[in-house]
Amino acid sequence: MQNARDLPWRRNECSPWGVMVSEFMLQQTPVKRVLPVWEEWMRRWPTPADLAAEPTSEAVRAWGRLGYPRRAQRLHGAAVAIVERHGGEVPADHEALLALPGVGSYTAAAISVFAFGLRETVIDTNIRRVHARAVSGKALPSRSLTAAETRLAEALMPADTPTSCVWNAATMELGALVCTAKSPSCQLCPVEDLCAWVAAGRPEAEYTPKGQAWHGTDRQVRGAVMAVLRAAHEPVDRSIILDAGAASTTGATVSPDLAFPADIPVEVRRPLKTLYALSPAAEQLQRCYAGLLADSLAREVTQGDAVLVSL
Repeated sequence: MQNARDLPWRRNECSPWGVMVSEFMLQQTPVKRVLPVWEEWMRRWPTPADLAAEPTSEAVRAWGRLGYPRRAQRLHGAAVAIVERHGGEVPADHEALLALPGVGSYTAAAISVFAFGLRETVIDTNIRRVHARAVSGKALPSRSLTAAETRLAEALMPADTPTSCVWNAATMELGALVCTAKSPSCQLCPVEDLCAWVAAGRPEAEYTPKGQAWHGTDRQVRGAVMAVLRAAHEPVDRSIILDAGAASTTGATVSPDLAFPADIPVEVRRPLKTLYALSPAAEQLQRCYAGLLADSLAREVTQGDAVLVSL
């Protein structure tokens, strides 16, 4: 496809493992944020066995700021399962892929198509939007994937396997580059003359998409705590994290010159200051911290009278 983006995980030389890593990272994360992390990940762990040999905490640390770090846990779990069940090779079989941690129907289909050239129906947001406009005459697809959309995608899929793989990739690229959500470039679209939405006069969407809130949310606070733990290569005192909730209780303003104990490493101080600057309510911080423990994204260890925490 001459107009496709030059993405390293779509190149012929990319291994099935590289494709699999990209599909995990691209879940709910834009390509531009994934690219540098994927490249570093593949340099460090070019095979499932390389990742499986590391503790889960290293996968979470290397995940960086991609968000939703449980994906890193699941990818690590998938690497371990691949080593244990499949001799260290990503399986091509759709059902075997579905049995791996963190692999759902979309991810299994995408790996089958992009890594192994098999005929599977890939349905992501971009593909759904192209189908909604070009075939159904709607500005946007349903808020969530419906059975009707799945049937439509399967009906449109070419019967020939090589053609079906190109179809999946081409439709995805068309949605990502031309048939975009907010400002579609219809004049550049190769199927503009066949588009039901254009023929209908480009009717308005039935709903207004809303992005996920971030500022002040538990997701932001959890992310700030995780940033501290990723930066710390040794366990840190739990109190230095939970004390970030004190500012909201006292109404104090966090100074940019906020000082921490001398034994706090330099690389940990910046994410700590970011956490303190959020001034999360003590209750919210405790809830987020407890959630990270429950999700096994953080762990505590007692050392004398202190409780330390790490990835």
